[in-house]
Amino acid sequence: MFNEEELKKVKEKALEEHIPILMDDTLEKIEEILKEEKPKRILEIGTAVGYSASTFARVTSNDCIIDTIELSEERAKEAKENVEKIGVSNRINIFIGDAIEILPTINNEYDIIFIDAAKGKYPVFLEHGIKLVKNEGLILADNILYKGYVMSDYNAHKQRTAVRHLREYIKEITENDKCKSEILEIGDGLAITRVIKE
Repeated sequence: MFNEEELKKVKEKALEEHIPILMDDTLEKIEEILKEEKPKRILEIGTAVGYSASTFARVTSNDCIIDTIELSEERAKEAKENVEKIGVSNRINIFIGDAIEILPTINNEYDIIFIDAAKGKYPVFLEHGIKLVKNEGLILADNILYKGYVMSDYNAHKQRTAVRHLREYIKEITENDKCKSEILEIGDGLAITRVIKE
């Protein structure tokens, strides 16, 4: 049984501790997409505390499996406890480690891939995502506009690398023949890419 109360607690705790989780309007849009696409297998890059994976489980059918990758052992441990309490641990597989190392070892095909991890690695995640997503599957990338920096002439040193890589990601999804993409200005920017392989 899905425990709404526990999900709410996870969200509140994450907000209190400044752990980045999906913004409400972005989540709303993704839930809409999930209801339309009816995925059977989702890959998430960046588990954090398991909030987004749990919400994906809430709006998909009971036979939809969510694989999610988390770099931080501590966060992954918390995510495992959270999905257990929420009642969706039977549908969520949490892989601990660097996504760059884990992605090449995955043999599944996914209906939807959701990217919400280190901004500087988005182009690499995309490259793997295109290989792992099914024909006509979707790749979603959160924080693609990154506080508005990506579309401005922002060049301050602190975020320069992240901004540069996010721009690279946008260039790839808009210029790659296999990709049909749109970028929505909701939350911190959401890129939606349908991958046409054939």
